[in-house]
Amino acid sequence: INLPKIVQVMTGSCVTIPCSFDVEDQYEQNLNNQCTAIWRSTTTGDVAQLTDRNPQTGDLTKKNCTTTFSNVKTGPTRNYYFRIDCGNPLKWSYSSTYVKIEVTDNFPSPTLTPSTLKIKEGESVSLTCSAPAPCLPHPPTLIWTPKLGDIQETLQEKLDKTKFKTSVMNFTASHLHNKQNISCTAGYKKQDGSSDAALTTSLIPDVLYSPKKVTVSVSPSGSVLENSNVTLTCSSDANPAEQNYTWYEVEGAQEIVIGTGNTLNITVSTDREIFFCKAQNDVG
Repeated sequence: INLPKIVQVMTGSCVTIPCSFDVEDQYEQNLNNQCTAIWRSTTTGDVAQLTDRNPQTGDLTKKNCTTTFSNVKTGPTRNYYFRIDCGNPLKWSYSSTYVKIEVTDNFPSPTLTPSTLKIKEGESVSLTCSAPAPCLPHPPTLIWTPKLGDIQETLQEKLDKTKFKTSVMNFTASHLHNKQNISCTAGYKKQDGSSDAALTTSLIPDVLYSPKKVTVSVSPSGSVLENSNVTLTCSSDANPAEQNYTWYEVEGAQEIVIGTGNTLNITVSTDREIFFCKAQNDVG
């Protein structure tokens, strides 16, 4: 028989135990629609422990003993083995192999990959959210907030045949995403009448971008007397915030460098003078 070593189920939800088995050749003919699946505790032999929850079992004639139990109640963690009873010579307990069923009030939050994100504006981003899918008929819903691009969902299988759901969101990094909370929420449906469970994981991306919204302010503002002094201050939004500022004066068709730093002190003339500032950081 093939069973996972452990499965986890949320209280009030359902759980699917992946299971396949084999029988000796002389018993193959005894596999029929009368065969029943029984799950017994290794410690108590309590047959009713798992049969009173409306189990849905795979096709035993095809040696598929995968079983889903609904509305699992809180109880002690126990080990269970599978027994097949076909009402004929084929009756067998696979008691040497068992699965541990853990009932928990809550699952861990979904996993985000990567868990941290540092990227330049304009580069492609692929975020993956994954969460256990213990109940095959009711896999979790995975919701991204905000939705920044195309989303692809798949149900995947581990080596032990237990399932997990993944959601991949692809988008192009923008300066607008910098320090914006991006979260993935896994929702699990309950069957006991209690509120559905919602578990969230989030990350705050560090998006590197060249200076935006470069502005120049004048102090004092408004009209000033000829030959008086004014201060020009250059500012912009950038990440990283450390920037180099270069000041230019336009003379005819030429642009002449006249200073560096975020401020520039000049003497006012009645001549029409045009000044501008260039802001630069490690990105651009």
